[in-house]
Amino acid sequence: MVCFRLFPVPGSGLVLVCLVLGAVRSYALELNLTDSENATCLYAKWQMNFTVRYETTNKTYKTVTISDHGTVTYNGSICGDDQNGPKIAVQFGPGFSWIANFTKAASTYSIDSVSFSYNTGDNTTFPDAEDKGILTVDELLAIRIPLNDLFRCNSLSTLEKNDVVQHYWDVLVQAFVQNGTVSTNEFLCDKDKTSTVAPTIHTTVPSPTTTPTPKEKPEAGTYSVNNGNDTCLLATMGLQLNITQDKVASVININPNTTHSTGSCRSHTALLRLNSSTIKYLDFVFAVKNENRFYLKEVNISMYLVNGSVFSIANNNLSYWDAPLGSSYMCNKEQTVSVSGAFQINTFDLRVQPFNVTQGKYSTEWHQHLHNQSSVELETILLSPPRTPPTSVWSILPSNLISSLCLLLFFCTSLIQLRTILLVTWTLVIKICPTLLPPSAITSEMKSCLISCC
Repeated sequence: MVCFRLFPVPGSGLVLVCLVLGAVRSYALELNLTDSENATCLYAKWQMNFTVRYETTNKTYKTVTISDHGTVTYNGSICGDDQNGPKIAVQFGPGFSWIANFTKAASTYSIDSVSFSYNTGDNTTFPDAEDKGILTVDELLAIRIPLNDLFRCNSLSTLEKNDVVQHYWDVLVQAFVQNGTVSTNEFLCDKDKTSTVAPTIHTTVPSPTTTPTPKEKPEAGTYSVNNGNDTCLLATMGLQLNITQDKVASVININPNTTHSTGSCRSHTALLRLNSSTIKYLDFVFAVKNENRFYLKEVNISMYLVNGSVFSIANNNLSYWDAPLGSSYMCNKEQTVSVSGAFQINTFDLRVQPFNVTQGKYSTEWHQHLHNQSSVELETILLSPPRTPPTSVWSILPSNLISSLCLLLFFCTSLIQLRTILLVTWTLVIKICPTLLPPSAITSEMKSCLISCC
């Protein structure tokens, strides 16, 4: 824990702000604001983080989670007076600030509004931002609390506006503290009234990653994005989220009946954003490459889990669902989009077309399994065991018959060779012998013998 004991605010006393820096990308703040008489006038302890989505110079989108920005200051935090209500003001970097305003009625006080300002000109936090400057998001809350009660909300509360998601949990706050003593009477938020928050258990024994219970195949939903009156993006898919956080694995099927879709379409990028009561945003960002193909380039998610913790992941360097422009990517088999080691998306019955949608209908489908068929067949051929040669006819004949056939073949061959020898001999006798012997020496019997033998 890094504690900053800050100097007194003129007219408002001493402020003590403690910023807990840890593995969780969030702020854990505790503020005890005192008046000129050193009596507590406002007390607050809470956790919060901020996720901002912004456009880059190359027309793609990135998502960042605002984390530690160094020295924390408190300029503007006041107890309040007759003209101004109490205010909590926190600054945590050049151009980064958060303010909460309080008002008072006859018997109640209210957390009236909060505002968050961030600086896209900070190249460290927002690299390659298209629009640079300080942007502010204001939210009206009007949470009414009885005077002299301490407001408690351990459950996760989420505010989303203009590509900014604010998360708050473990909130304790009391404005207009009476007699300098923080009240022991607690006023619970609605979520805490209907849910039981499990206590935090600290242990030094490492626990293995739990294996999630297998889920059934998710129902496929159809989502669309409109540009004016025209549909510019279509997607049909069943989605199953695989999340690992703090060595706990979860499998979550997205219910299309309770999921809403928004987004945007541009010439070279398209966004499909899904959200529900638990998913603040699940972004699928598509891009064009080589002027003739599209692909899934980026996935961002921010949601809260059943234990109230916030899960946020972003990856803008993906390469999935590649298909020609003017077609729709289609794959009915289960596919896995690996966003990070802690987050994967299983898709079922997938069909998506982020560009060139005409008349609100899909174009010709580009089947993933068909266009990968040649490589699959080649792999099958290379990896398959050698084929067994066809059975020879000789292997099915009896051994004694084979022997008889071999003897007959040998005998016929011998006869052919003998005939050839006799023909050669006859030629010698007819052509050569007369030159060596007188005709009277060749008797008729000799000729008859030679002719009969040949």
